[in-house]
Amino acid sequence: MIGRLESLVIDCPDPRALARFYSKLLGLEIVGYDDDWAEIVAADGSRPIIAFQKVESYNPPQWPSQTVPQQMHLDVRVDDFEVAEAAVLEIGATKTGSETPTFRVYRDPAGHPFCLIMPSD
Repeated sequence: MIGRLESLVIDCPDPRALARFYSKLLGLEIVGYDDDWAEIVAADGSRPIIAFQKVESYNPPQWPSQTVPQQMHLDVRVDDFEVAEAAVLEIGATKTGSETPTFRVYRDPAGHPFCLIMPSD
């Protein structure tokens, strides 16, 4: 091992707003923010953190088109698609209409795709 993952940094137009969205989605705490940066972390402070970095001329992904590639996405394991979908829509996600029996794709408020997953394992 060369090192340990310290953080995942996501570009966006509004770090504070995106931190609030992912805090609610993942049950993590916002531990710091300013106009250009925000961080969320597990309640026990364990790493890695998820950080959000302001980009002035932010161009959201155009998934599934690769005109502007998705850049990254998170898979979030859930127990019930209907309950989880209602919850993510309530906090600001949008549906993409792409789904299978094991995943559903949404966009966060900055346009990044993420998936709710229920693997068949």
